Amino acid sequence: MNTHILKPSERLKVVDSLRGFALLAIVLLHNLEHYNLYCIPDFYPEWLQAVDKFFWDAMFFLFAGKAYATFSLLFGFSFYIQFNNARKKGIDFRGRFAWRMFLLFLFSQFHALFYNGDILLLYAVVGLVLIPVCKLGDRIVLAIALFLLLQPYEWGRMMYAAFNPDYAITNRYVPYAILSGQVTSQGTFWEVLCSNIWTGQLYSNIWQVEAGRLFQTAGLFMLGMLLGRRRYFEKSDASCRVWHRILKLGIIVFIPLYVLRIFVPDYIENSSVRIPYSIIIQSLSNFVFMAVLISAFTLLWFKKESGCKWQNFIIPYGRMSLTNYITQSIIGVAIYYGYGLCLYKSTGAIVTLLIGLAIFIIQLLFSRWWLSRHKQGPFEYIWRKATWMGYKHY
Repeated sequence: MNTHILKPSERLKVVDSLRGFALLAIVLLHNLEHYNLYCIPDFYPEWLQAVDKFFWDAMFFLFAGKAYATFSLLFGFSFYIQFNNARKKGIDFRGRFAWRMFLLFLFSQFHALFYNGDILLLYAVVGLVLIPVCKLGDRIVLAIALFLLLQPYEWGRMMYAAFNPDYAITNRYVPYAILSGQVTSQGTFWEVLCSNIWTGQLYSNIWQVEAGRLFQTAGLFMLGMLLGRRRYFEKSDASCRVWHRILKLGIIVFIPLYVLRIFVPDYIENSSVRIPYSIIIQSLSNFVFMAVLISAFTLLWFKKESGCKWQNFIIPYGRMSLTNYITQSIIGVAIYYGYGLCLYKSTGAIVTLLIGLAIFIIQLLFSRWWLSRHKQGPFEYIWRKATWMGYKHY
């Protein structure tokens, strides 16, 4: 395992820019979804409904599942940086990381009070898998990660359903989704908070498990850790060759996966076979498309000594990703939910994208202003200080 660690000026710019781009995509998607209050206005003229549908389909094709996967990959990369930094100072980071995940769990509980689509709880729980694998060899970690990305649980369900026609798969999150939707569309601010303490979190986290994100997230965390070990975000001939291979292979592999995802499910009559099949193929196609986006983004950065102007412009947004992720939800739900402006009823794709861009611009300007005066965002500072309390050198 390589113990070299890049200086922040070398390492963090491309990673923070990529993280900021992923977070921008997440903000736009959440606005399209009205923060889980799905409603498509039917009083729009037909031409506007058609335009809205085009933007909806385009955004979900480009970023749905890919932005989240990018965020997860970079989570694993950040773990490696912290692990390696601590080791160079003679500190075993594993116990401190477990404590850090507990702190992330607390952040998740705060965030989940406002928005029933939180991913931080999933990260806090799944992040613990990095502890037992962080000292394993690269090939072993890669094998484990690829095994997890192949969705072994869904393969098991699909095979079992194929040989047991009476086996029925149901979406257990649906009742909680209905209850959450009723409260967020009609309830007061206090009622939304009370609902999200339990019902909203059951809706969010059961959906994530049933959508295959449990195994996918663990695999992505491990791959991100390997990217840190192999120093692929540092410009070199070797890293450029790797990213070029990933880009070409990703494009080639995505095409058949896309065909399998779009056309095959209609021919599978048994829904208990079709559901896990769709989860497997969609998970893999999202992963491969994410690899294409990341490799293209990184190669574009490497093309110039310090990235393109627009890539550098978004860096502050990525450096404050935890702060921006939580606060964009607080802003968004106040815009769309029933206790706020209640705009979920009247906004289509174009309007919500404009709102999402406005939230992004406001947060980006705040991030630039804040980081001109502080080294970290407010939530990032709290998280770091609490993680390393008791250590003078952190």
